[in-house]
Amino acid sequence: MGSSQTFSKPLVKSINALVAASRRYRWTVLALAAAVTIVSADYATTHFQINTKTRNFISAKLPWRQNMIAMDKAFPQSVDQIIVVIDGKTPELTETAAQRLNEKLAARPDLFRSIVQLNGGRFFNQNGLLFRPAAEVRGTTEALLKARPLLATLSSDPSLRGIMDAFSDTAHEVRKRSGSLDAFAQPMAALGDGLEDLLASRPTFFSWQSLLTGQAASPRELRQILDVQPVLDYRALQPGQIPANFIRDSANSLGLTPGQGVRVRLTGSVPLADEEYGAIEEGAVINRVGTALLVLLILWLALRSARIVLAVALCVVAGLAVTAAAGLKMAGSFNLISLAFGVLFIGIGTDFAIQFSVRYRAERHHEPGFDKAIGRTANKIGRPLALAAAATAAGFFSFLPTDYTGVSELGLIAGTGMLIAFFTTLTVLPALLSILGAPVETEPIGFKFLAPADRFMSRHRYAVVIGTLAVALAGTPLLLKLQFDFNPLDLSSPKTEAVATLRDLMKDPATDPNTISILAPSLTDTRAVTERLRQLPDVARVTTLESFIPEDQDAKLASIRQAAVALKPELDASHRRPAPSDVEDVAAMERADQTLTTAAGNAAGKGAEEARRLAGLIHKLAWGTPELRETARHALLPSLDTTFGLLRESLDARLITLRSIPPDLRADWVTQDGRARIDVAPKGDPDDNANLIRFSEAVRKIAPAATGQPVIIQESGNTVVKAFAEAGLWALLSISLLLLIVLRRVTDVLLTLVPLALAGTVTLEITVLIGMPLNFANIIALPVLLGVGVAFKIYFILAWRAGATNLLETSLTRAVVFSAMTTATAFGSLWLSQFPGMSSMGKLLALALLCTLAAAVLFQPALMGPPRKVVPEEGA
Repeated sequence: MGSSQTFSKPLVKSINALVAASRRYRWTVLALAAAVTIVSADYATTHFQINTKTRNFISAKLPWRQNMIAMDKAFPQSVDQIIVVIDGKTPELTETAAQRLNEKLAARPDLFRSIVQLNGGRFFNQNGLLFRPAAEVRGTTEALLKARPLLATLSSDPSLRGIMDAFSDTAHEVRKRSGSLDAFAQPMAALGDGLEDLLASRPTFFSWQSLLTGQAASPRELRQILDVQPVLDYRALQPGQIPANFIRDSANSLGLTPGQGVRVRLTGSVPLADEEYGAIEEGAVINRVGTALLVLLILWLALRSARIVLAVALCVVAGLAVTAAAGLKMAGSFNLISLAFGVLFIGIGTDFAIQFSVRYRAERHHEPGFDKAIGRTANKIGRPLALAAAATAAGFFSFLPTDYTGVSELGLIAGTGMLIAFFTTLTVLPALLSILGAPVETEPIGFKFLAPADRFMSRHRYAVVIGTLAVALAGTPLLLKLQFDFNPLDLSSPKTEAVATLRDLMKDPATDPNTISILAPSLTDTRAVTERLRQLPDVARVTTLESFIPEDQDAKLASIRQAAVALKPELDASHRRPAPSDVEDVAAMERADQTLTTAAGNAAGKGAEEARRLAGLIHKLAWGTPELRETARHALLPSLDTTFGLLRESLDARLITLRSIPPDLRADWVTQDGRARIDVAPKGDPDDNANLIRFSEAVRKIAPAATGQPVIIQESGNTVVKAFAEAGLWALLSISLLLLIVLRRVTDVLLTLVPLALAGTVTLEITVLIGMPLNFANIIALPVLLGVGVAFKIYFILAWRAGATNLLETSLTRAVVFSAMTTATAFGSLWLSQFPGMSSMGKLLALALLCTLAAAVLFQPALMGPPRKVVPEEGA
């Protein structure tokens, strides 16, 4: 024990001297503190930067990160994307919306580097039929040939007059040739349904494509996707907010709204990240103000003096400002994880000020004089604070060697912050207390009402220790079921647009973004790999540049050319009639009404029934208001123009070869130096971690250098878990060594660490019981548990070594409890976050804090037992 005292004497003397000097030169200290705080706050404000590149949260030296970086460099247009998903009620609405929005965005190169219409644009519009099965192409062209008379009339006169003439003439000819209207029943039924909705004032979204082909539009025909690469501002919390808002505003200004039959949604890496940051900031001001008020209330309950509370608050503010400035100076910028240093500083750094202030109150009860009371406070609390600060900082610094860069920066800033908090507690706080003054304490400081609990624990300490350890050991099998949720989507609210849209895309293997990418030396080298990949049972789709060369092109082109020879002359837009007046439209409707009625006569059958229904609807439209007919024009004519435009393009299909693939499409699959990309999509549920693990492992057996979201998710999780295991080991070693140097007894080191290990074990066991898996966000609770926990344990072990008894009644327990309450309040602010990941972090932090407090206040005193018969240690 003597060696321990010898070791601690210089430290205690230095702390006593520092506190005494701060008291004596209080105005100088206050002036210096104010100056440093102002300069630090100004530096933090003017140099504040936030790095929102989550890709940089993990070291770039790891092999899987190197593979990801290589793919990003090869295809930079695939990085930092906004995926614009356009869903329309009809294929025509969808196509028109995509074209108009594409043109609008292309006019702003200052906001968008590139805009690509996936599976759309001129190449796919012209050659889309070639990507369908040969039987479907044949059926489509035959349907178009049958509709040739209808197409001819509509093409020459795309108006209400033309529609009426086309249907009345075609119905007449069909009845004349076959004696029945059944062959023309489907087109009449389609137009009748549209007019029926229109006359009933229901939203009318009419598809001429479906009418002409006789086939309902497929889900893929009702969706267009724009792959947009925005110009990002990484200095902003939401780097893509300005481009994203422009897209949304453009969609609204173009009338691309659900009311007009179109829905535009945004997803992709940029909106997903921005929504996370937005959720973090949502209600943040109210949350922070509420947290600050609660912390002040807790400080008041702990200290019972407005002057002491003010001193503590000013001390914490000064330390926080200096820590922020130091963090920016060391790291250059904050990342989304290191931003949590503020919560950690308030939660843990305030503990030092509370410990000092509560001890000061206790000494002021025995010693009315301020100078002697503050001196006794420094003498007794200095050594525990120094050891707690050093141990806590060592715990945070243990993350520095790990590959989890995001948390290693947090460890650097938070660890430095602990040392800053310790220094300000010993300088700024005594100076403020000396200036502000504080009343003499008339009552003992502590929890006298806990005396029965002290007596109970003293009488039954073995039962408490054995029972607690037995419960913890009995729960250890639960640790085998401890899960780490690798899916980053689970950290985001499923109700947000970006997440909901992404999950929608994941339902279709053709649009599922959870693909694995492989970089092959050349396009030729992709063939053997592709063949092996397609044999895997976990693979749904394999895509390379050669996937854009359709099969059976000769047969498909023959069908298309046959239709083109017959239809192209009929679709010549140069022979259009002048637009009719409303009077001419009404006249055409009256003719159509009469012709359809005559053609149907008294005949039975589906065709005759649809002709009579259509005639009746046309009659109502003809006798309606001009505004009603204008509504009909708006509902029927734009899609007619779009249909004819797409039809003309599709009849001009050409043989697709590698050389004929457009350069912009080719650039997405082959680099300029010839390297080629292979994309592999999974079968099964893409939101199932187990499924993605199987998929990733199967693909990487064939291509070890593969990358992509499934690989990144799994490897990120493994890296994070490894980082925390490494940091935990380093923290355990460093803290154990520090405690051994100071305490000089292995048993005392164990008395400090065993309750900490118990708290950690029980915390993890409870997470399994309540179904709370660890994830990328809440795992940060573990180093916080280490920091808070080791500080509390050190306070109790040093008090016990100094001969303190009935620890629950002492001012130390009061300080620890109220310190835990301030920490819980700071962490509770995270729990209330709208961002599920942040909320999850807050929940686990609260749980860890509860277990840590219980281990310190209830278990550790019982474990230590009665103090040894020793001379009290100086400064304990």
